Amino acid sequence: MKVLVTGGLGFIGSHTVVELQNEGFEVVIIDNLSNSSEDVLKGIVAITGKMPIFEKMDLREKAAVQNFFRKHSDLAGVIHFAASKAVNESVENPLLYYENNISTLVYLLQELQQKPEANFIFSSSCTVYGEAEKMPITEDAPIQPALSPYGNTKQIGEEIINEVCKVSGINSVLLRYFNPMGAHPSAEIGELPIGVPQNLIPFITQTGIGLRQELSVYGDDYPTPDGTCIRDYIHVVDLAKAHVIALQRLINKKNLAKVEVFNLGTGTGSSVLEVINTFEKVSGQKLPYKIVGRREGDIITAYANTDKANEFLGWKAQSTLEQALTSAWKWEQKIRR
Repeated sequence: MKVLVTGGLGFIGSHTVVELQNEGFEVVIIDNLSNSSEDVLKGIVAITGKMPIFEKMDLREKAAVQNFFRKHSDLAGVIHFAASKAVNESVENPLLYYENNISTLVYLLQELQQKPEANFIFSSSCTVYGEAEKMPITEDAPIQPALSPYGNTKQIGEEIINEVCKVSGINSVLLRYFNPMGAHPSAEIGELPIGVPQNLIPFITQTGIGLRQELSVYGDDYPTPDGTCIRDYIHVVDLAKAHVIALQRLINKKNLAKVEVFNLGTGTGSSVLEVINTFEKVSGQKLPYKIVGRREGDIITAYANTDKANEFLGWKAQSTLEQALTSAWKWEQKIRR
């Protein structure tokens, strides 16, 4: 079965391509390489022994999307990762986020709704919950006003999918991730942001290796045990496996609704300082950091209730924070050799 993975050379996308190929799927990747590298293909081949089909393409080009679907009319499903994903960058450049995250989704769905039936997995985010009122967060938690344009694009994306699935043959699973981290245990692929990292873990590992002078911790006066923000950090391989399971659920028509929603996390919250301390423990490196002011758009606390994914997908995160950080550090050391 052939599957399209948009943003398939990115962090989560590349790990999902590996898991799909390990399960016997034929994978077609679309990526515009805006925050990834074609070199990632070598890592995928090194792990799986198989080269996915790769098309360098920008999904904002509607004609290119139409041409792609004419060429690949036999897709068993689409897993849509391609999007801009940094909260603070979205605050500074909202129009980039609305164009990149919304128009690309619309163009994909326009093609899929022309088919009698189609399977669509959407890369969503716990940011759709905003500042949730209760922890851990369940899928039934109210959708709060978004705290950033990035979070808003995920909310709007989910709304678009729900509306389109009502009037078409598309079935969809919305996967709301908490905080992906780590790298493949082979260290052949991992998180490789272009420029200054926007996420905590690559900034930690780059500081640990000496690429960055020090880590900035945005605020230590939040109402949490140590004053720093709390997140649910999930190993990227665990996350990737959930996408394969969700796709198989749709292909095998096991879904209970046209659109299903699942949280993907570990169910455990860790503060920024706890993550730093854990990294120091697993790496043996002392990490230079300084406390700076709060960052606009940051949520105080977010960790998942994963009971629904555990029950209906038969999926559960396997890796600990220590294991995930160890894999991220191994990857960082490899790419800096």
